[in-house]
Amino acid sequence: MTTALSLPEPLIKPPLDPGFRPAVSATHAFHQKVSGEGVPLAMALEREDGQVSHFETSVFPEGHPLAGQNFPYVERLLKFLLWQRGAHTVYIGGNPRLAQQLANTYGTNGKRHFDAQFLGEKVYEQPFRVIACSLEEVPLDRETRKSLGRHLEGCRIGFDLGASDRKVSAVMNGVAVYSEEVIWEPRKHADPEYHYREILTALKTAASQMPRVDAIGGSAAGIYIHNRPRVASLFRSVPQERFGEIYTLFERLQKEMGVPLEVINDGDVTALAGSMSLGENAVLGIALGSSEAAGYVDAQGAITGWLNELAFAPIDYSPAAPYEEWSGDQGCGATYLSQQCVFRLAPQVGIDLPLNIPDAERLALAQKHLHEGHEGAVRIWQTMGVYLGYALAHYADFYEVKHVLILGRCTSGEGGNLLLEGVRTVWQAEFPHLLEQIQVHLPDEKIRRVGQSVAAASLPELMKED
Repeated sequence: MTTALSLPEPLIKPPLDPGFRPAVSATHAFHQKVSGEGVPLAMALEREDGQVSHFETSVFPEGHPLAGQNFPYVERLLKFLLWQRGAHTVYIGGNPRLAQQLANTYGTNGKRHFDAQFLGEKVYEQPFRVIACSLEEVPLDRETRKSLGRHLEGCRIGFDLGASDRKVSAVMNGVAVYSEEVIWEPRKHADPEYHYREILTALKTAASQMPRVDAIGGSAAGIYIHNRPRVASLFRSVPQERFGEIYTLFERLQKEMGVPLEVINDGDVTALAGSMSLGENAVLGIALGSSEAAGYVDAQGAITGWLNELAFAPIDYSPAAPYEEWSGDQGCGATYLSQQCVFRLAPQVGIDLPLNIPDAERLALAQKHLHEGHEGAVRIWQTMGVYLGYALAHYADFYEVKHVLILGRCTSGEGGNLLLEGVRTVWQAEFPHLLEQIQVHLPDEKIRRVGQSVAAASLPELMKED
């Protein structure tokens, strides 16, 4: 019989969300209870090209009075790992009953069917499977890592495609000589030619500011494999029968511009920007924009090939947590660490954000209230700061992190300082060891707004002449 997890109240409560129950607190409470009484459980998550992430934990043995908590703990754990690391096949070793429960949950009629279909069919283009096996049969780590960017020579263009705005920079030998930011709403446009024209216009505008173009690098929300968008919210209005034109979108742009072009997830570029600016590795980048984007540069300065789609990863286990619009799941990062959170909380504090204006303008209006000292607006960003503090503590259990870089439109102005203050308050109260282990960085205003497009410019290697 499944029973609910213990959900400890946080010591620091978000001002506008007293029901918040941090995932990190629930996980740590489970670990404490199972310590000394647990049995091993192993998972392996297999993704493209035979890559495997291996993860081990402990659960209560079958027949234990608290064994009913195993499934809710493991289900939330797997949900996090799927969106952190990616998988089309999951091996569960050590507990056939849990494996069957997870297979049902991620099956055709299961509660997590969205995740299974999204990852299996859309991202990795094969059926999603959960396989029960013995502990000894669970595949071991088989990860591949690759260096990321850091090529600064020559005349380069960097772009960053967000859901509310697109940014582009002209970069000469590592120095941005021109940057622009244009508000757009790509999610409302079904014609692939609209996206092609808009991005091409940005590239040609930047190109006009330099004597030549040697390479182009870009970041964009979504999942990109070999420069092809597999899933991206930017193109959600494009009908399936025309999505083939989106698959080849960046290949067409590369052909038009005639130089090397590389595009990757915007979160990975956030992490790259942090690593380059700090001269350090083990960097987790979090972009709080139209959604939550994340990326990771490991201790060796490489990317892992993980998805890092933390927008879908749960950080709140409250039964009353808000639902994420795509997956229909509760407590996912996107509804807490993005402009979606601002829009969700604004009515509670009497701030009217009209629905008939672009989302970027709605956020700007909320930020105007914040700049003017509106008490309700301050409480919105204080609430997000508490969310961020507990979320980063949760992420620290799954990543080796020395630095966290926070970027994105939600960090502009006074909002960024309130977010940092929230993190410090939470960590001082509940996770003091993290204050010594991890530095959280908020770049200056210029880097916050265009830093990703500048870092993106460093992605491609230049073509070498014979």
